[in-house]
Parts: sequence; C-alpha cells; structure tokens
Amino acid sequence: MGGGGRVSAARAIGPWDAADIPAVEGQHAAWDQPPLFSVDDADSALAAALQAQGYQASDPTLILHCPVERLAGGAIPPVTAIEAWPPLAIQRVLWAEAGIGPARQAVMERAYAPKAAILGRIEDRAAGAAFAAVHGPVAMLHALAVLPRWRRKGLGAWMMRRAARFAARHDAAVLVLAVSEANGAARALYDAAGFERLARYHYWRKG
Repeated sequence: MGGGGRVSAARAIGPWDAADIPAVEGQHAAWDQPPLFSVDDADSALAAALQAQGYQASDPTLILHCPVERLAGGAIPPVTAIEAWPPLAIQRVLWAEAGIGPARQAVMERAYAPKAAILGRIEDRAAGAAFAAVHGPVAMLHALAVLPRWRRKGLGAWMMRRAARFAARHDAAVLVLAVSEANGAARALYDAAGFERLARYHYWRKG
C-alpha cells in the first residue's frame, strides 16, 4: 500500500491457525503487493509456520519505550521544535528528502487525532521533522528525520522533547517508537534519551 512494512505487514493479534496464512496472502494479492508478515520474537509458532511455507525472516526491528515524564522536562531553545498540524510544506519536503514520501505521509493523515508534526530548526533553518500521535496512555513517535548536515547538534533530542510535551498535554504516559536494529545512529540517540527495549519483531517474506 506504499506505506512501508509497518503499515502493510500482517500481524497476529489473536489466535490463528495455518489456514490464516493463505488468507493473508490472498489479501495482499488483492492489494497488488507481495505477502508480508510482522512476527514478534515471542511468537515462535508463527515464525515456524511461515518458515515451513518458504518464508524467511529479515529486518529485525526494535520497539522502544520511555516514560513521557522523563523526556518532557528541561528547556527547548526558542523556535527549535515547533508543533503543527497539518504538516507545513517544509516538513513534507524534509520528510521526502529523508525517504519518507507521499505514501508514508498519507499514513500520518489517516491516523486519529490528537497528532502533531514536529518541525526542527537549528542555525536559523528548518532541518528536521517528526510525527507524534496519541492513543490512550500511549504516544507514538514516528518519522523522526534530521538532514545529515545538521545531525549531532542536539536537534533530534529537542524534537523528541517537544513530542513528549505534546504527549503529556494529551495525558499520555509513555512514548513508543520502532527503529531498525541495524540503525546504530538512531539507536544511540534513543539510548541517550532514556528509551528502553520493549519488544523485537522480524518481517517475514517469501524467499
């Protein structure tokens, strides 16, 4: 559907049996895309069933979480991390430059409110963008991107702090995100901010 694996992958959210796998494949075919499953490491039975049908695991992804209270404190320099909705044109440009194109941005449009697009500014220019949305006690941080030239200057941390304040204002208690296990730079940023591992999953595709 153009929004990436986190949007298009099938996930088991309750009891399942082997007949569900071809049913999922049929749905993906109707969407004109290859079958794709997202399987939590704890679900060894589903992983084994997919492997028996020719699927292979790839792209291990971590789910990280951090208490909103821990992130929301401290100062944010003026005009450094700004909330907006709908996203400003420059935020869309920044996302596109980071590989987050119209299809993935459309997922943000479909997400329920409350939600916010965070614009990151540093050295008098727009240099980063992020998305946050709240559902009950959980806020999800997504599509945090800073242009390469402006990294390692603290902008990502300030944008996360702004997202945490947005979350706190809407009574969320925890900020959650997904990050590729291979993305060492992003993981270092999240580790420094105090995020901890909650879960891990793999994508399963036909070999």
